[in-house]
Amino acid sequence: MAKALLGYVGGPDPRMLSEMRRLQQRVLDLEAELVRMQAENNALVAVATEHSLLDSIDLGQREPALT
Repeated sequence: MAKALLGYVGGPDPRMLSEMRRLQQRVLDLEAELVRMQAENNALVAVATEHSLLDSIDLGQREPALT
């Protein structure tokens, strides 16, 4: 009986260890995906500011508003 209790209370559960490894790998995968998406977003922002339509408007040549 003491062996059964010791095994139940004191020993590591292989299923829990496996689940912990799986979750740690999932966290690493999600962190890598976040870094990739941040880099992609930064690149898109750089392209968007470079080719902004507002920069192509000549404010000196404004037309009067229609009334």
